[in-house]
Amino acid sequence: MWEIARLFLKLGLTAFGGPAAHIAMMRDEVVTRRKWIDDQHFLDLLGATNLIPGPNSTEMAIHIGFVRGGWRGLVVGGACFILPAMLIVMALAWAYDQFGAVPEVDRLLYGVKPVIIAIVVQALWGLGRKAVKGALTAVVGLVALVLYFTGVNEIALLLAGSLFVMLAQNIRRRGARGLFTPHGLLAPLGLSLPAIAPAALPFSLPILFLTFLKIGAVLYGSGYVLLAFLRADFVVRLGWLTDRQLIDAVAIGQVTPGPVFTTATFIGYVLGRVPGAVLATIGIFLPSFVFVAISNPLIPRIRHSPWAGALLDGVNVASLGLMAAVTLQLGQAALVDPLTMALGLTAAILLFRFKVNSTWLVLGGALTGLLSSLLI
Repeated sequence: MWEIARLFLKLGLTAFGGPAAHIAMMRDEVVTRRKWIDDQHFLDLLGATNLIPGPNSTEMAIHIGFVRGGWRGLVVGGACFILPAMLIVMALAWAYDQFGAVPEVDRLLYGVKPVIIAIVVQALWGLGRKAVKGALTAVVGLVALVLYFTGVNEIALLLAGSLFVMLAQNIRRRGARGLFTPHGLLAPLGLSLPAIAPAALPFSLPILFLTFLKIGAVLYGSGYVLLAFLRADFVVRLGWLTDRQLIDAVAIGQVTPGPVFTTATFIGYVLGRVPGAVLATIGIFLPSFVFVAISNPLIPRIRHSPWAGALLDGVNVASLGLMAAVTLQLGQAALVDPLTMALGLTAAILLFRFKVNSTWLVLGGALTGLLSSLLI
């Protein structure tokens, strides 16, 4: 248990750069250095995380803890990877709450936000190249993007997209003609009508916990897809956050090590102080522990199933459609003048052309924002 705790506490404190970087660091530690598992086993675990909802790098930590230390290792591995990031984000949320209106803090976030948009665009591009595997998946992703703007519920879009691709691919594989269209699948399920947004509700810790529990239980894809769910629930449905607060939360999550999902910790603190931060964190990560515990023994069968693979293809492209839609909305809040547009464009060039680590770009955006205050 101490070996597992020490490794994942270290990774939780030093794993900057997003899920892909986290997973690369885990492989170096558990395959190359410690030889706890071999490459094939590591790849099997990674494939399994793509078939269940939740943050991939956190679920890899939980899987590895389970393989190394059984049920206790499952809890220790995941908790120790999450805890450092949670504490760092809580500290930053306290500072944001205390000093968020101070001009220097405002200018810092002013410079970070355009960089975050560029990072999300890069993630969209990279994930899209893997997720869009032909005309079918491309159309499903585009339909999800369009229907999101009409008000269709994001969970309904994920469900419909995954079912449609699973049925269409397997009908085609068995030699039958597909008789469905993406919109044709949505309509019978009653998902083509815009969702009616209820009036804003007063803040409640139980609702906060249950909302994050729901998000953690259904969210597939990159951690950046989290944006779509957070905006739909906390900005549109509940009315507890503004778009500016949401992108501030994402910016804070980006500059800290560990899981991107600790954005939930920040939102929980802003809304409900320490109890809110703790409940939000538990809510969004708890489903991952449950899903890993259930799926780990089934990995050999899951990885060879054409139905499970097709279901995942549908979930992935629908997730990307949601992610693209929210990026367009948040871009309007981040790219507000020539300087922020130049920052976003520069960050995009450095990411795409020179593969600069996103952490350095976020720090550079923060520094630019602070320096800009001297010129105003």
